[in-house]
Amino acid sequence: MNPDTGALLSWKDILRQHAQEHPAVTAGLLSAALVVIALLVQSLFNISQGPDAEFVRYALLGGTAGFLATALGALPALLLKRIPRQLEDSMLGFAAGMMLAAAAFSLLLPGIEAGTELTGNAFNGGLLVVFGMLMGALLMLGLDEFTPHEHEKTGPCGPGYERCDRAWLFVFAIALHNLPEGMAVGVSFAGGDMGVGLPLATAIALQDIPEGLAVALTLRAAGFSGATAVLVAAGSGLLEPVGALLGVGLAGGLMFAYPVGLGLAAGAMIFVVSHEVIPETHRNGHQTTATMGLMAGFALMMVLDTALG
Repeated sequence: MNPDTGALLSWKDILRQHAQEHPAVTAGLLSAALVVIALLVQSLFNISQGPDAEFVRYALLGGTAGFLATALGALPALLLKRIPRQLEDSMLGFAAGMMLAAAAFSLLLPGIEAGTELTGNAFNGGLLVVFGMLMGALLMLGLDEFTPHEHEKTGPCGPGYERCDRAWLFVFAIALHNLPEGMAVGVSFAGGDMGVGLPLATAIALQDIPEGLAVALTLRAAGFSGATAVLVAAGSGLLEPVGALLGVGLAGGLMFAYPVGLGLAAGAMIFVVSHEVIPETHRNGHQTTATMGLMAGFALMMVLDTALG
């Protein structure tokens, strides 16, 4: 909203205003976006020309499993308006722990291994993954900065939120969580290694169940009906198969794109956990419970990665 005229700002106006106020941040975000777009276009072209179409199917199945798990987790909100806040914080902590462990064991370690094999040097292989992590963090920072959304505690934020219905603001906020999860699943299947993709897809689906319930109950607490809360929470899970296709496209075409893509997905997930999930679980005086939930989720993901990988 233009404070002088009261007119609605276009996205071009929003970008120009942000560039004037934060030139360094805007330049970094645009550079990251160009790199990501270039990798995606090149990779999708290479995949369409090669024998890797089955990787796309695996990624889509993994992303769809996350969507179904989100929908399943949201269903109890048809009958429940709320659960004890301490239990909800422990559930979100559990989901955060699984995401952190997935980033470490199913994304960063395989990424470093692939980068080392590609470059012949462990240090250079690690640098490829670190570069990907930086791109992932910048990607999520850009989405958080330029996407209108709303959080239960901090309220609406992002450019143009005045023009969006409150339900859509919650949808965008949830999408910021689900997109990197789907990307992680897609990237994990891009190398054709089921030992990387299967445990990660399983872990993402498992942690989507409590996450789906927490999201639906948050919507109910914000005043939405049970049916609307379930539909919005379940619909947000559609971002998981979309993110999976994006992830497999980013990492499946070029050799160096695979370790970079694994780092990108890990960086995006770590950003979401640190920027959104953990602060949310520590706002209500249940830090210890949430931390124990995080450790339980981390341990479960570690075991799953060992058993299925």
